[in-house]
Amino acid sequence: MRSLFALASIVGIASVSVACGGSSDGGSVTPPDGSFPSPLTVAGGMHINYFAKVGGARVMALGPDGAVYVSVPSSNKVVRVWDANGDNVADSSRTAVDGLNGPSGIAFHKGFLYIANTNGVVRVTLNAQGTATASPVAVNTLPGGGGHSTRTIVFGADSAMYVSVGSSCNLCVETDSERATVVRFNEDGSSGHVFSRGLRNAVGLALNPTTHKVWVSQNERDNVAPDHQDLPPEEINILQDGKDYGWPYCYSLNGAAVPNPEYNDAGRCATTVTAALEMQAHSAPLGMTFLNRATLLPSEYRGDLLVAFHGSWDRDQPTGAKVVRVRISGGLPTSVEDFVTGWQRSDGSRWGRPADVQVYKDGSVLISDDQSGSIYRVAP
Repeated sequence: MRSLFALASIVGIASVSVACGGSSDGGSVTPPDGSFPSPLTVAGGMHINYFAKVGGARVMALGPDGAVYVSVPSSNKVVRVWDANGDNVADSSRTAVDGLNGPSGIAFHKGFLYIANTNGVVRVTLNAQGTATASPVAVNTLPGGGGHSTRTIVFGADSAMYVSVGSSCNLCVETDSERATVVRFNEDGSSGHVFSRGLRNAVGLALNPTTHKVWVSQNERDNVAPDHQDLPPEEINILQDGKDYGWPYCYSLNGAAVPNPEYNDAGRCATTVTAALEMQAHSAPLGMTFLNRATLLPSEYRGDLLVAFHGSWDRDQPTGAKVVRVRISGGLPTSVEDFVTGWQRSDGSRWGRPADVQVYKDGSVLISDDQSGSIYRVAP
């Protein structure tokens, strides 16, 4: 693990300013009246509406105050969004923390807000208005930037901190042992070790509330021969300590570990863990959430998983830009099906790209969209 000598750089390139409580950022968080640019369709005839407008909205977390906190990597901040009158449309927002360094994953744990910057995790205390009371405190360091610069954080049932660190490349043998991994720390950020490796870009992390295992959504490699259109599948993986999930040497296909042609190392692939579930190639699965607390959704959804597909960039026929439901049986993912579609038009163009999904305090589901700068709410 890296020395704490570098911690001062984690909070941001410039000095960190503390957001002032009691005032909003100006501008309207409330979406304008009117329909979506093109229709959104929700499974089971459920309803979807704009909840808030937050430019560059990425990862969401529900705060202990009932507000929604959302990371905005493009602005190096975390924003607090609040529905004061309970009409299911947000009517106020403020910057909770700013001066960050490419923040992506956020999580509340034991009274603190933890934020995964590109080069390490910081911790802040929020006041009654939901803004930072002081500059963030760095708790660990991670390799920053590179090809996959987002970092995601989740706390386990044992209070351990798990942080995903994407690869620096599409396909390569990393020289940094923390790249293409999920690193486990004590809850205070100390004593880190690589928990699972061979994960090219595990953007989504979620704790299964039934099995207490950490699940990840895996963005697999690009430009594989002979079929870059539909190979390799994107993945859902269930993490185990000390296990290797294949990248860069192999990928999962039909339940088997297939050697990448650049390395052709079948022996090594035989020692890796294959995907728990394979999904459409190049869908770019990002945030995900289990639906155990989604009490407003029909009961058949309870215990299943929602995953935000950000959408492909390297297929002749674009795919993704939707939210999917992963059915779970016996603690394992069994199938995937559409939950919300419509951000991608029939000609392949998109007016939005889902980035994260979270269960809201009332049991509905929220979806962030960093392209249109929106948060949506799904309920019957």
